[in-house]
Amino acid sequence: MRLVVTGREGQVAASLLEAGQGKAGMEVVAIGRPELDLERPETIIDAIAAEKPDIVVSAAAYTAVDQAEDEPDLAFAINATGAGKVAEAAARLGAPVIHLSTDYVFDGSASHAYVETDATAPLGVYGASKLAGELAVAAAGPRHLILRTAWVYSPFGRNFVKTMLRLAADRDEISVVADQWGNPTCALDMADAILHAATVLHGDKNAGAFGTYHLAGTGETNWSGFARHILDTSRACGGAWAQVRDIASKDYPTKARRPANSRLSSAKFADVFGWSAPDWRQSTEAVVRRLQGGQAPAG
Repeated sequence: MRLVVTGREGQVAASLLEAGQGKAGMEVVAIGRPELDLERPETIIDAIAAEKPDIVVSAAAYTAVDQAEDEPDLAFAINATGAGKVAEAAARLGAPVIHLSTDYVFDGSASHAYVETDATAPLGVYGASKLAGELAVAAAGPRHLILRTAWVYSPFGRNFVKTMLRLAADRDEISVVADQWGNPTCALDMADAILHAATVLHGDKNAGAFGTYHLAGTGETNWSGFARHILDTSRACGGAWAQVRDIASKDYPTKARRPANSRLSSAKFADVFGWSAPDWRQSTEAVVRRLQGGQAPAG
């Protein structure tokens, strides 16, 4: 089975390329600019067709949440129009598409972990553009899998884990918001889930497993709790550590509002595909150890 992933630099794309290595019967290929450029829709269909995919993973996206407030046209061009063209290309080729979306399609006002049928209400341009992308993907054909995720980190690219380790190397104390809750999600785990789901979808000609799902790490925390676990693991590995000071979102203003509740229930994905993510603490520890050079925790 040949998976063609849009975007070469993203955390999920890099994780998929790594996960696909040496996996029998699986080939993962990533494509990106200039051959495939979501800002230039005319490039998309030919670029994907040239790779002859069995499954298309739509991972490339505009992800600058605050910058999107100043660049709404660009955010929508990539996350909505571009995503729709990727799904259209897959449909023309008779290939299922797995499209990555976000917790930012919700406003965070719910008191529970969001399920797939909860009403969407994005707070900003980024979330609105990703929601428009979901609709475009669904409209392109029935053989789609939309995966909403949140708080993604990995050994690759820019992410919260790397930021905390970098700041701890220079500071004794780091201020982190404590009133936003979610599920830290390791892109390496996501890659495993996507490969697992792709195998199911490849053999599902009746679209029984297609639709919208949430896919996030198991367990929940707030950003400051996430930071403490990262830094405690780093210290146990002999790496940098700093005190974490809880602050409120209002003390760390950002151009785009963030959902106070980003918790996603992944129960539907577990029920349909028989796959659940490890506890977020376990996956975080593995990534921190890898970033610290593979040291095992002391003691």
